[in-house]
Amino acid sequence: MGRKWNNIKEKKASKDANTSRIYAKFGVEIYVAARQGDPNPESNQALKFVLERAKTYNVPRHIIDRAIEKAKGGSEESYTELRYEGFGPNGSMVIVDALTNNVNRTAADVRAAFGKNGGNMGVSGSVSYMFDATAVIGVEGKSADEVLELLMEADVDVRDILDEDEQVIVYAEPDQFHAVQEAFKQAGITEFTVAELTMLAQNEITLSEDALAKFEKMIDVLEDLEDVQQVYHNVDLGE
Repeated sequence: MGRKWNNIKEKKASKDANTSRIYAKFGVEIYVAARQGDPNPESNQALKFVLERAKTYNVPRHIIDRAIEKAKGGSEESYTELRYEGFGPNGSMVIVDALTNNVNRTAADVRAAFGKNGGNMGVSGSVSYMFDATAVIGVEGKSADEVLELLMEADVDVRDILDEDEQVIVYAEPDQFHAVQEAFKQAGITEFTVAELTMLAQNEITLSEDALAKFEKMIDVLEDLEDVQQVYHNVDLGE
């Protein structure tokens, strides 16, 4: 599970390295969180969470400030949260989370991304039951045993703690996200390599080379859609 997560993060980081795509998506997410509550992250847990995630993707400060100022300025632009579920080649399963100001456009774009790349849309619940909502938090400079002791002392329950490529990844229930982070912060750890609420597949599948190429193209098209924030799936992408 840990290595799967790290491969996904590295793939996204590589893809986004030379574009502003990820920054634009974070801008929307920060704006929505700030508009739904207090624009001060210390009193708005949703905004605080998004900003923690943004730090792990090195989102520039001016992108963050611009989104918060837009929310403070009383912008009337509103967004709807949507979740789509679908299937790719050979039993692969995909969940797509979106934030959109045009539901019809987003639905058509997502449906086309599936349909033109060997997949098809499913109904709500057709895929998500095979995934678990999970908090994923990564730190450097500690061993898995040290992190376990730290979390036990803070009386924080987690699902798993794994050493992975010079970092430790903690998997926990979503409602434990802030408790895990707070335990780290109390121990003097304030920088995180990963800070996500994600959907992890209960079981991964392996695709043939041809099917994998089609699947990865479909995922790339979905992730490139302006309104899509996150894409989750059950395919082992390998090392």
